[in-house]
Amino acid sequence: MSVRVEVNQECQVPGFGPGEAERLVEAAARAVLADQGIGSADLSITILDDGGMASLNREWKGRGDATDVLAFALYEGGEQPVGDVYLGAERAVEQGPAAGESAARELARLAIHATLHVLGWDHPEEDRESSEMWAVQERILTSLGVS
Repeated sequence: MSVRVEVNQECQVPGFGPGEAERLVEAAARAVLADQGIGSADLSITILDDGGMASLNREWKGRGDATDVLAFALYEGGEQPVGDVYLGAERAVEQGPAAGESAARELARLAIHATLHVLGWDHPEEDRESSEMWAVQERILTSLGVS
């Protein structure tokens, strides 16, 4: 059994030094897998700019705007979790400070959120912050200690 988390940074994340965003995102995804008791998984996580996220959102969701997270579970029940995750760097950099938090904390939150989606968690579109998924996400985020 093994956990593989591969992070690809396709754009510069404003405010992050070389390798910082990748290390943060990998740590966040691994924290989710550990929290959920997953000992074997294969995740590919790509950090994209708004243009890349808008293009994928249009292709896969039929929406033309940049989004913060796209997550695709690529396995059937009973199989090892496998998934592709796309994170919007520019969305994290805007959303974090807009909510009074750092871009790093928001990027970690997005990685946690997407990884939970790959594992089958979901939330209602309305009032997502009161969902069980949100509570789990915030608990894991707090455990990472990202300020």
